[in-house]
Amino acid sequence: MEHTVLPPWALIAYLAAGMLFILSLRGLGSPVTAQRGNRFGMAGMVIAIVTTLFTQAPIPPGDWWPRPGPHDLVVLAKILAAIGIGAVIGLTTAKRIAMTDMPQLVAAFHSLVGLAAVLVGWAAYLNPEAFGILNGSGLIDPLSRIEMGLGFAIGAITFSGSVIAFAKLNGNMSGAPILLPLRHWINLGTLAAILGLIGWFTLDQSLWVIAAITAAAFLIGFLLIIPIGGADMPVVVSMLNSYSGWAAAAMGFTLHNTAMIITGALVGSSGAILSYIMCKAMNRSFISVIAGGFGAEAGAGDDAARVDRPWKRGSAEDAAFLLSEAEQVIIIPGYGMAVAQAQHVLREMADKLKAEGVRVKYAIHPVAGRMPGHMNVLLAEANVPYEDVFELEDINSEFAQTDVAFIIGANDVVNPAAKTDTSSPIYGMPVFDVEKAKTIMFIKRSMGSVGYAGVDNDVFYMDQTMMLLADAKKMVEDIVKALQH
Repeated sequence: MEHTVLPPWALIAYLAAGMLFILSLRGLGSPVTAQRGNRFGMAGMVIAIVTTLFTQAPIPPGDWWPRPGPHDLVVLAKILAAIGIGAVIGLTTAKRIAMTDMPQLVAAFHSLVGLAAVLVGWAAYLNPEAFGILNGSGLIDPLSRIEMGLGFAIGAITFSGSVIAFAKLNGNMSGAPILLPLRHWINLGTLAAILGLIGWFTLDQSLWVIAAITAAAFLIGFLLIIPIGGADMPVVVSMLNSYSGWAAAAMGFTLHNTAMIITGALVGSSGAILSYIMCKAMNRSFISVIAGGFGAEAGAGDDAARVDRPWKRGSAEDAAFLLSEAEQVIIIPGYGMAVAQAQHVLREMADKLKAEGVRVKYAIHPVAGRMPGHMNVLLAEANVPYEDVFELEDINSEFAQTDVAFIIGANDVVNPAAKTDTSSPIYGMPVFDVEKAKTIMFIKRSMGSVGYAGVDNDVFYMDQTMMLLADAKKMVEDIVKALQH
């Protein structure tokens, strides 16, 4: 069966969708234009889906419009039913999901993209005629076999890796690195086997070959993610996003779908660029991200090593007095703020301080939270002015001239062990220099809890640190009440 040649209008529509996806990525580069970027992306996806559905029926040579038969209409009805079911699930999930669970949701979505790529590849293998990938000998075209093999491999790695990332983020697995003996050699050997099998697949399209490719790729996805600790999970989420894009692009070639190729390439390349930027921000090696288990040492982050040390506890009234007397306050939010949903009352506190003449700024670490941009999204949800939000490199020099560093739910991103302790799992990661501030206020639930990397923080025990032990939202609400009086 020859592949249907698309009419010019369909190619133009796919081009328009691709342009909208590019504009979407550009818009998502800044919180100010993020909503517009989302709209561009949604419009591009609608164009791509409608065009794909409209060209499913055969298009006679020289004609511009499809001529669907009864079978084509049945297939279209099934596709629309599947889209409808997926839309209901997606809308329901989007309305119910809490912002604290957004990283897990993103990881779950990545796993579905990878699984879809694997299933499409298997469908193409089992029914190659329907995909128009047979050559004159009645066998699958060798080039299509390479595309399918890459789709199997990248899709399976994305699926199993994303499942492990979801389990770590959701608390179903420990966030600590799980280090296997000789893991790097095992990973290298498995990857070499996958590449060898893809090469063999171009010569022999036996079922056992693609089954072996799929199984090995599922295994390597698991092996690549389990050695990665919690502090590095934002980079992992970004990297899995890149993998999902490349899986979609590979399947786009198999399906002869221009929109999938463009979209997958955009997602894959942008995810890789974001991962590279985040690796630089964390002083990590980009290559070691792909290899898995970077920055992890056996026994690092062991809570049992912590000992009791003196610390000072403060109240909401103490905090309110010091905040109102300050000239500049820098707020550092973290995942604990997301868990407590404290972003709205935090903005209310900042507004009251501004009304008293206090300069208030927000400092966002590149990996704060558990996915890229997590804190930016939360602050935008609370209508925090964009001009008050600063990245690490733009504000870190100001802590020496800051009266109060107000840390709410963050830990690893303010831990000086990243600068001094070579045995720490976060060593080498740039962190905020909060210890230079005149006063440090640290909101956390208890002294027994540590950051996601599982290491203690010397900031808790510094002379200028006041520990505010409570639920983040409740503590900030009490501070707001004290400020009113």
